[in-house]
Amino acid sequence: MDNNLSESLPERTFQYQSSLPSLPVPLLETSLSKYLDAVHPFASEEEFKATADIVSKFQAGVGKELHQKLLQRARMKRNWLEEWWLDAAYLEVRIPSQLNVNFAGPGPYLEHCWPPEEGTQLQRASITIWHTLQYWNLIRTERLHPQKAGKIPLDMDQFRMLFCTCKVPGVKKDTIRNYFKTESEGPCPSHLVVICRGRIFTFDAVCDGQILTPPELLRQLSYVKECCEGEPEGDGVAALTSEERTRWAQAREYLINIDPHNNTILEIIQSSLFVISLDETKPYSTPENYTNLTLEALTGNPTIRWGDKSYNSLAFADGTFGSTCDHAPYDAMVLVSMCWYLDQQIKVTAGKWKGSDAVRAIPRPEELVFTVDEKVQSDITHAKRQYHESAQDLQIVCYAFTAFGKAAIKQKKLHPDTFVQLAMQLAYQKMYKRPGSCYETAMTRKFYHGRTETMRPCTQEAVNWYKAMVDPTCDADAKRKAMLLAFNKHNKLMGEAQEGKGFDRHLLGLYLIAKDEGLPTPDLFMDPLYAKSGGGGNFVLSSSLVGYTTVLGAVAPMVHHGYGFFYRIRDDRIVMSISAWKSCHETDAASLFNIFCSSLHEMLHLATTSQL
Repeated sequence: MDNNLSESLPERTFQYQSSLPSLPVPLLETSLSKYLDAVHPFASEEEFKATADIVSKFQAGVGKELHQKLLQRARMKRNWLEEWWLDAAYLEVRIPSQLNVNFAGPGPYLEHCWPPEEGTQLQRASITIWHTLQYWNLIRTERLHPQKAGKIPLDMDQFRMLFCTCKVPGVKKDTIRNYFKTESEGPCPSHLVVICRGRIFTFDAVCDGQILTPPELLRQLSYVKECCEGEPEGDGVAALTSEERTRWAQAREYLINIDPHNNTILEIIQSSLFVISLDETKPYSTPENYTNLTLEALTGNPTIRWGDKSYNSLAFADGTFGSTCDHAPYDAMVLVSMCWYLDQQIKVTAGKWKGSDAVRAIPRPEELVFTVDEKVQSDITHAKRQYHESAQDLQIVCYAFTAFGKAAIKQKKLHPDTFVQLAMQLAYQKMYKRPGSCYETAMTRKFYHGRTETMRPCTQEAVNWYKAMVDPTCDADAKRKAMLLAFNKHNKLMGEAQEGKGFDRHLLGLYLIAKDEGLPTPDLFMDPLYAKSGGGGNFVLSSSLVGYTTVLGAVAPMVHHGYGFFYRIRDDRIVMSISAWKSCHETDAASLFNIFCSSLHEMLHLATTSQL
């Protein structure tokens, strides 16, 4: 009887956390042999020989010692990488987070019930906020189903970081403040922050234990909007969050020193559930062309977003939506999960509120007014100037390829994600006549506090296949054989990376052990091929499958002469957002998109004809 009872209880969000396996440390020789395999496409014979020599010396010498120290660390910690990754990838980085590190994306609601429409901004915003609060409540009461890969539970820790979380700048290193608590852990902040025309307001999203209804939320938003209309803009203190990190840290210290009340305001913003930005722009968008909406989400007005917040919900004047999020506390999959939930809820209700229109007597939003002086104003001006310079330099195209999608690819018994990745490899090599070092996100959430591993799609097999594709003497059958070899290699590497058997994070660990111990940087990391093949974050293609839902986002390229390449795959279409820097004269996102589309056609044709 007892057994049946336990099986009928719903699974709780965090119930598997204590039983997840620790993040493994791969074998040193395996990682080094994978590394050699990965640099091969970028090396001449001489270069490869030199690198192979460096690798074997590393393996027999200092690498062996570092590896032992890493194993020791892994015995003490359930995830040997976690703190290191947070510091090296996010918290110690000094470039401005907004634009360079944050991810942003369009709300897909215009595909089914909310096309752009004047005068709907607040009404729709109150509905999306309400659904977002329901999601917060699911996590708070631990009723959000734990995600799984097949039957294997995945780490859910990042979901704690979606709400009530903020990055706080430091002179040398930032920190993450997380104020979220589940119901069983205790009280959790339940206030929202609304930013409009450079002014900041707050109100509680809960009244007498009940989440405010859309009509109640609408009343609060309308009050904020009325306060700001016809009035001069606020100081726009939020723009400071778009500044270089050390400058922002110093500006923040100064802000706190001139008036302790400023610190109280910062604390209210940091601990808030999330930020709602009431944006006055009208980014023209359609389900085939999300370019303006994506660009606006990533590069829009810095005085109405708090760039360090784990979630900013952007409500545009034409009733469309977007979001921008700090990347440090969680990876995009967390936001994708929530946005997909919102999209489904809005679709089911046709974007309407079906409940009561009654509005309780709730306190009006309170305006949070910073004390500023000339120095703060000059800091804000500086922040806005550098932000706008970067924003104007970023090129984004976000289009749907509608000729076919997942259904047609699976019909050919090919993996849809690998299909897109290889089309991207083909497109890049056609455009530049050379291999493009590429990062694809592999998820390691099967392990305790696992986040990501690097999967490198530019394999020797992918390069050989490209050569076959452009060789006029090569027949369809040989091209297809080469393509299948590239597919198999990609699938194998991706599978291994997800099992914690990639090599990039392992090498990073060895590098950081040497750094922590004050040892000289090993030759392996000084070798020109290390950076040329993408090591140390030098990938010219930074790519990620955002999933098989309607949710998409964009991120700036990793390097100045590179691309950000993010995509979602639906049954009948592939939607991608490609970013590049305009100031780099050799990159152009639109050209890469066009060549990528023709590569998709070419591959499907190859998979079809050579089967005859």
